[in-house]
Amino acid sequence: MAESYGPDMRVSPTSSVVPAQSAPPPAERSPDGERPGRPCLTELRLSAYAVHRRAALPLGPLTLFTGPSGSGKTSALRAYEALARLGGGASLGEVFARPASCVPDRARPDAQRRRGFRIGCTADGPEGPVRLDVAVQAEPELRIVGERLTSGGLVLLETALRDPSRRTVQAAWHTAGSAPVTRAPLPDDLLGTPLLPLRVAGRTDGQRRVLAAAEQMVVALRCVFRCDPRPGHMRLPVPTGSGRLLGGCDNLADVLWRTRAECVRRHAQLVAAVHAGCAGPVADVLAEALPGGTVRALLDRGDGARTELGRLGDGELRYLALALVLLTGPGVLEVDPAGEVPAAMQTLTVLADNLDRNLDPRQRTELLRLAVRMCERGHIRLVGAVSDASWATGTDGVTVVHLEP
Repeated sequence: MAESYGPDMRVSPTSSVVPAQSAPPPAERSPDGERPGRPCLTELRLSAYAVHRRAALPLGPLTLFTGPSGSGKTSALRAYEALARLGGGASLGEVFARPASCVPDRARPDAQRRRGFRIGCTADGPEGPVRLDVAVQAEPELRIVGERLTSGGLVLLETALRDPSRRTVQAAWHTAGSAPVTRAPLPDDLLGTPLLPLRVAGRTDGQRRVLAAAEQMVVALRCVFRCDPRPGHMRLPVPTGSGRLLGGCDNLADVLWRTRAECVRRHAQLVAAVHAGCAGPVADVLAEALPGGTVRALLDRGDGARTELGRLGDGELRYLALALVLLTGPGVLEVDPAGEVPAAMQTLTVLADNLDRNLDPRQRTELLRLAVRMCERGHIRLVGAVSDASWATGTDGVTVVHLEP
């Protein structure tokens, strides 16, 4: 049945998602029962987005979205990445290059010929669960028409489009001082939550609560790395550059040139992981300088023989790249961490579409084992999409979420 679009922020509690195993509790806890010190997302909500309606997707330290083609695995990852970029201060136009593709299927315009979509998330941390919900108008103009930040049932920030002729939304945030709320205009092409530290003085308990909740949400969202290794590009020598790994892992040789010398312990873990997942002996993974300022990556076989990465299969190359991502951090990956927040308070989240593409059963098993180990340490969080998660279902530390078309 066709749906109409409206700017209201109501979200139905029902969900079209069927988890394959028990979903994690809304508020994740550390082993001693305390709330997590590092803010992290525990739920992604796709109230009206692409093929999703009223979907609430639980997120654990390691989450796999699974389902048939057309069930929305890729669009769920894109929604997560969009929220992360908006939380980092990017504008709507930068984040949504094709906003019409985010509008739910068969959604019809309202009386003002508007169509749009709604997404949101929950971030847990020292402040407890904090919810963010955003309504975006995609047509006729791209703009935020509503945003709500809540904690403990209290609305801390709420925005609404009052005058379509102006490029602003009317915002109201919790004050709990001489006036219960403060009102001011905010831009309609930026998320309001990351703007609060510039607008809220923090003089009252209510204002300090708003700032703490906004900081928790922004920190939980900010440090995201979308990864989809491209074996065809990884086989070629690359120029030396920043030494920061790109999302397609094209410059893997340049990164190995840097990381092999910077952290001996983590490099040894990478070598062990590659040995477990690649054919033949592996004594080292290294980069070699070539004329013209380029480098190429090699496997040292331990008997004097070396194999160029260009000779490896697609599965071996994707496995090697994903293992490197799991064993490294924001300083090596091309991400935008919250520089004003101590590293000990941040968690890197890797988004990996087609996580198991080209991997054989042994590589899948070894990669899952490595991912579980790294996610349990709190070093990293992983949200991946796979067509079939039967090989991971039931594994401790893995949350499998089934999506239906």
